[in-house]
Amino acid sequence: MISEQRFTDVVTVGETMALMRSTVPGPLAHNAQLGLGVGGSESNFAIALRRLGASVTWVGRVGQDALGDLVEREIRGEDVHTVVVRDPQAATALMIKESRTSHHQKVYYYRQNQAGSRIEPADLPRDVISRAKALHLTGISAGLSSSSERTLHAAIDIAQAAGVQVVFDLNYRAGLWNEEQAREAYARILPRVDVVFAGDDEAAIALGHHGEPAALAEGLAALGPTQAIIKLGERGCAALIDGTYYEREAVAVDAVDTVGAGDAFVAGYVAELLAGLPPADRLETAVRTGAFACLVPGDWEGMPRRNELGLLGTSEPVIR
Repeated sequence: MISEQRFTDVVTVGETMALMRSTVPGPLAHNAQLGLGVGGSESNFAIALRRLGASVTWVGRVGQDALGDLVEREIRGEDVHTVVVRDPQAATALMIKESRTSHHQKVYYYRQNQAGSRIEPADLPRDVISRAKALHLTGISAGLSSSSERTLHAAIDIAQAAGVQVVFDLNYRAGLWNEEQAREAYARILPRVDVVFAGDDEAAIALGHHGEPAALAEGLAALGPTQAIIKLGERGCAALIDGTYYEREAVAVDAVDTVGAGDAFVAGYVAELLAGLPPADRLETAVRTGAFACLVPGDWEGMPRRNELGLLGTSEPVIR
């Protein structure tokens, strides 16, 4: 394990993959060139949060290979501290994005039994988590493998013992498990977290029924979290925070790539939560950060810096 025992505001634990993506629209089978990068919900979140000014540690496992080198270098290059286990027995997971048309993408995952799914509780930096202000986790870790789910709960154990608040994003992925399996896992996790984020469809999976955003937020909060935020994409968001209901409309943009927008949204909210700002301000920064992530191709490249948040909605397109 590589660790300098640097103590940071937030620790996030999860899988980051190497990412290959089409550079032009069309069938992947006829695309002679692919761009190479990295992507993963937890590292997307970490980069977005770091650009907003918080200090962040990403914890994960990658292969003892060139793609593992790429993952670690890219995340560190964004000034995110890394605690990385290099697995000599498994390769770094891979994600491939096909731009079938200029408006439609298809994603292929090569992650089963790869290094990220083999993370273990022993990989966790106990001191770093216990001295953080918040621990961030996602449902991807719960669905990736049994060892990954055990690691998620072990991280929560460490955080709870130290009084560190736990932030959880449901982040349902149909390719990892079915809705019933996810619902059962969420039922084990949600009573243990302080802040929960979910799309409306994800909240419906967790609760076993659909409903209006207010009812979904109330249902999630009833399971334990004191803050339940429903991400509604281009419709904005709704939230039940310490018993008070809030709504916020989205910031209108011409979206290029929506991958990573949900992670950016969560980072925007958490940044202002750490700063002690009231709920309305947290939601304002969340929708702005999420909107920025949609403006460029890639999972995290469009994440804004704090001094850029005011650019959306301005009438002056050139900053002089």
